[in-house]
Amino acid sequence: MKSLDKIKKHRLDKLENLKKAGINPYPAESLRSFNNKQALDEFNKNKKISLVGRIRSIRGHGGSCFCHIEDESSQIQIYLRENIVGKKEYNLFIENIDIGDFIQVSGKMFLTKKGEKTLEVSSWKILTKSLLPLPEEWYGLKDVEERYRKRYLDLILNKETRDKFVKRSEIIKEIRKFLDDNGFLEVETPMLQTLAGGAKARPFKTRLNALGMDLYLRIAPELYLKRLLVGGFEKVYELNRNFRNEGMDREHNPEFTMLEYYAAYWDYIKMMDFTEKLLKSLDKKIFKGKFKRVEYKDIVKKDEKEAFAKIKEPCFVINHPIDISPLAKKLDSKRTARFQLIVNGIELCNGFSELNDPADQKQRFEDQEKLRKKGDKEAHQYDKDFVEALEYGMPPAAGTGIGIDRLILLLTNSKTIREILLFPTMKKK
Repeated sequence: MKSLDKIKKHRLDKLENLKKAGINPYPAESLRSFNNKQALDEFNKNKKISLVGRIRSIRGHGGSCFCHIEDESSQIQIYLRENIVGKKEYNLFIENIDIGDFIQVSGKMFLTKKGEKTLEVSSWKILTKSLLPLPEEWYGLKDVEERYRKRYLDLILNKETRDKFVKRSEIIKEIRKFLDDNGFLEVETPMLQTLAGGAKARPFKTRLNALGMDLYLRIAPELYLKRLLVGGFEKVYELNRNFRNEGMDREHNPEFTMLEYYAAYWDYIKMMDFTEKLLKSLDKKIFKGKFKRVEYKDIVKKDEKEAFAKIKEPCFVINHPIDISPLAKKLDSKRTARFQLIVNGIELCNGFSELNDPADQKQRFEDQEKLRKKGDKEAHQYDKDFVEALEYGMPPAAGTGIGIDRLILLLTNSKTIREILLFPTMKKK
C-alpha cells in the first residue's frame, strides 16, 4: 500500500499536468441543471443536462469508463467514451482524475444493459482536484474518535451520519414552528455576560480589552429572557449556545445548544402541559402517553443522578428543594414550583414557576454567594441588576430549558452526544 505522502505527491503531479494543459483545477464557475436525484427521478433520454459531484468510483474499460459521482442528494453513474468526448479529453480524464475529485459533466441520460440510469458524458470539467485520498477502510480504523476529529470524512463516507444531522435540522425547524404557532417570539440575548447567571454551573471567563473588563461566556440566557418579561414581552424563546466549564461524558459537552422559552401569566403546571405537547409533536413513539409526575423527595434519596438513571419512560420530577432551586418560586417553606423531565435516564428539561419577588430573589442570591465564598464554584452569582429589574415588576411567569443536544440524542437513537454534534470538543491527540 502506498504511503500517504507518495499518494499526495502523485496527485500533485496530476495537478501540475492539468495546469500545463491550460486547465484551472479550482475554477469558481460551475454549471448544474439538476441535482443527481432529480436527474434520476426525472429521467429523460433526450434532454441534455449538466451534473456536478464528487467522484466516488472509477472503473476503466479500454476506451471507456464508468464512474459514480455524488452530490448532497444522491449518487449517479456516468459513462465516458473516448469516441464521444475525444481522445485528448478522455486521456486527460483517465490520467489525471481521481476518486475524491469534484467534476462537472454534461450529456444525456440512458439505460445500461443492467437497467441503471446513467449519464453519457459529452463534456467534462474539473471543479476541485483532491490531494488526499478518501480512507479506503474507514470503519476498520481502530481509533473511532477519528470520526469526530475529522467529521468531514465521516460525512463523506457515512450516510447515517449525514442523515442524523439532517434530522437534527428538521427537529429544530419543527420546534421553532411549534413555538411560533403558539405565539412565542424568537429573540437573541448576550453570549458574553458580566455575570454568569441563570444556572448553577462553572463558567468560562474571558477579557474584553476594549472596556478593560472581565466577562463570562453564558451558562444560560435565563436572566436576560426574564428581563424581557419585565419589559412587556409575554412569550419569548431563544435557541442558544451555552458554555459550561465542567466535565465531559455521554451527555455533556462544554459548548452545547439549549432552548429556553418563557410565558407570562403561566405557572409550572401549565408549562409542563405545554412542554409535553411540544415534545409529542416531535415524536409520538418516544414521547407517548401521559407523562408521569413524581415528587422530587419521593424519588431522590441521596444521589440525584443515580435516582434519575432508573427512570426510563418520560417522567416529570417535581417540587424540588429551595436550596437547589435559586430562581424558582416557593411552594412552601421547603419546596419550589419546579420540574425536571427525565427520559431514559437523561435530564431533558428543567423548568419552574419563575421567582418574581425581588426580596426573595435577593435573599436567594445572598445565600448562593455564601456558598461561593465557601468554595462552591457552581453557586449562582449575585446579579444586582436583575434584582433591580424585578423591583420594577415582572408578571407571574413560567419558563423551561430543553437541552437540544440531549433531545437529538434520544430522537436519533444515538449512543453519545458526540454523535450528534458536528464538531464536538476533543482532547488533542
